Amino acid sequence: MAASTPSTPYRLLFCDLRSDQLLDALPVQGVALDDYIGKTGRLTGTVPIPNRALAERARRAILPGRTAVWVERGRDIWWGGIVWTLDLASDTRGRLGAQIQAGGWESYLYKRLLFDGQVAEQVDQFDLVRGLVDYAQSATGGDIGITYEPVVSGVLRDRTYLRYDLTSIGELIDDLAAVENGFEWRIASFRDSHGRRVKRLQLGHPIIRAGASEIVLDHPGPVLSYTWPVDATRKANAWQSRGASINSNQAASSYPLTSPVLIDGDDLAAGWPRLDGSSDYSTVERQSTLDAHARADATAARDPLAIPQLTVLLDGTLSPALLGATIRLRIRDLWHPDTLDARYRVVGLSITPPERGRPETAQLYLEVP
Repeated sequence: MAASTPSTPYRLLFCDLRSDQLLDALPVQGVALDDYIGKTGRLTGTVPIPNRALAERARRAILPGRTAVWVERGRDIWWGGIVWTLDLASDTRGRLGAQIQAGGWESYLYKRLLFDGQVAEQVDQFDLVRGLVDYAQSATGGDIGITYEPVVSGVLRDRTYLRYDLTSIGELIDDLAAVENGFEWRIASFRDSHGRRVKRLQLGHPIIRAGASEIVLDHPGPVLSYTWPVDATRKANAWQSRGASINSNQAASSYPLTSPVLIDGDDLAAGWPRLDGSSDYSTVERQSTLDAHARADATAARDPLAIPQLTVLLDGTLSPALLGATIRLRIRDLWHPDTLDARYRVVGLSITPPERGRPETAQLYLEVP
């Protein structure tokens, strides 16, 4: 991947993670990148090392764990994250390459632990998230420049976090998001109106929505191919969740806190066989919190989320800013002789840049309403 040209519009900027100071812009081959709502995105690629000068530049710029990488397409930022691994590889012809793998900014919060107890009573769940991010960034060396806006969800929570649990900040946010009446979160990458690179915590209750105008995608047409899974292996209509041990007497037997068994009578009456499911929350000690988790999990398990995938040509109308946006999908084929015409939300996007005659394509992951 060379400098930005009409045929190869991508450029990778390697920066110091804490200061965001630019270290170098290096050529990268075989780049693949993805971004999701509810899952940390990833970037992979190989920096070719054809000579000593480029080897020295790469050694200085790529330090796994402390180097950030931004993906530019033209002047827009399409992705950002942290380089976590570098594998130096030589092939049988002696060609050397530095294979890198990076995780989205969210990956940093899974590397940070809560070392201090926290108690919150009737605090908006978005404020709880921002407080956890502030805790991570207030430590010496912990500020990587994650910003946010003071929006609220209107949902108040009581939470007690114990320092003995040594839970990561990312896991705490995930647990908070997964409870009944929860939210979605991600850290978006973009360039602001002043040209600065931005890492912005994005929160949405109950979901993240983006985009004002609807994009129409047709198959046959811009949609090159698709897969549409129907999976009942995760379906359940009877559910129970387990929490932390409720026995403080070490000499006696220990039993976990449990939610009531939640039975979906309507599902059974409709003819489905009984299918049991469970979930574990080993740090949850409040019955009300555990019950809220159980209700959310039971609701999700009744109709497991199908994630259709579309492969589309990138034509200038699609970008990572599409995450959370609604598209109108129209498919006409043997399975859909009367034409499927429905709206779906984009919850994931995987981009394959153009290279050596290969067209620029993207896989879109959709949420079925």
